[in-house]
Amino acid sequence: MARALDLYCAFLKAVIAACLVVMVVLVFGNVVLRYGFNSGITISEELSRWLLVWLTFLGAIVAMREHAHLGVDTLVRMLPAMGKRVCFVINYGLMLFADWLLLTGSWRQTMINIDDRAPATGLSMAIFYAVGVIFAVSTGIILLYDLTRVITGQASEEDMVAVRESEEQ
Repeated sequence: MARALDLYCAFLKAVIAACLVVMVVLVFGNVVLRYGFNSGITISEELSRWLLVWLTFLGAIVAMREHAHLGVDTLVRMLPAMGKRVCFVINYGLMLFADWLLLTGSWRQTMINIDDRAPATGLSMAIFYAVGVIFAVSTGIILLYDLTRVITGQASEEDMVAVRESEEQ
């Protein structure tokens, strides 16, 4: 499972890079066309905004897998192993609940907007909201995997402190 999650995150990193490249080309091309040729790319602003939202959510999935989100671990590091385990389970339970709320809300928004069209591109607005569903499902799987490892005793005591000290580690 860990290997599959790592491959998935590598794929997401490639998608994020592609989103960034397309955004740069669209915005830079639009600037050149506007100032140089008094023209422009009609869909540039809208598509760039959508890509920014997508790469942000996809990047958050990768950060979840790498435990790169902000966190405070001062108290948890001082606890014994059982205390760390209890805090981890409570923490992940709360995150799974928040993830469920995000999933249901994103799914509803996606379904509500499935027939609405974006003004410039004409694409379904459901595409914009679907990234919330992808994020919630992906992070839910990551959270459940990490939680299962801790509950079954496969995780080390250091794994139960789900915050990285610095980027060098």
